[in-house]
Amino acid sequence: MTNLNSIPRQALHQEVATRLRQRIIEGELAPGAKLNERELSERLQVSRTPLREAVKMLAAEGLVELLPNRGAVVAQMSEQDVIDTFEVIAGLEGMSGELAAKRITEEELAEIRALHFEMLAAHSRRDLPAYYRLNSRIHAQINAAARNPVLTQTWQTVNARLQSLRFRSNLDEGKWQQAVREHDAMVELLAARDASGLRELLVSHLLVKRDAVLELLHSGRLYETRKEES
Repeated sequence: MTNLNSIPRQALHQEVATRLRQRIIEGELAPGAKLNERELSERLQVSRTPLREAVKMLAAEGLVELLPNRGAVVAQMSEQDVIDTFEVIAGLEGMSGELAAKRITEEELAEIRALHFEMLAAHSRRDLPAYYRLNSRIHAQINAAARNPVLTQTWQTVNARLQSLRFRSNLDEGKWQQAVREHDAMVELLAARDASGLRELLVSHLLVKRDAVLELLHSGRLYETRKEES
């Protein structure tokens, strides 16, 4: 991991935001948790100025809420928020896939294949954080291949709010296996330039994620720590 002391001052808050974002996504900082400036400054070994700038960035993304007289807390989503937001991201991802299948280059397809193989290796190790980072890059690459800046900006805004939930949708082993199979199919549909097929698969993929999150929410297991397999 990059030493924060080696990062130029003007870029420091961005690196701090990256680290805080990762902790929120992976559940180290749970929804509703207060972001204690002193504790985080000491843990990250940075002053409070870049930390505050980082928190503002995460608030703009919807990962953090700034509350009057209470400071910053990790954002929480209600059940209806989950349903509504996944509905929107499913449509955006479906559109991304449809356009990407028509516009993707061979070089972009090769990059997605390479990321996919790395993701499969992370899955075989049951390394969920590494798997999720690679998974996220694949979805971002598909979105980029759509070549629609308005779509990309909208997708990034909505997706930022769902990253923690998308990560946790893989806590169930069966759901994780299904996600991997669906990613296999995504790559093949992209290679076949099957626009309608990829759109349909991506919409279904995101709605399955929604259902997995709601199942965990209803069972009270949404923010449990995943147990490593022996």
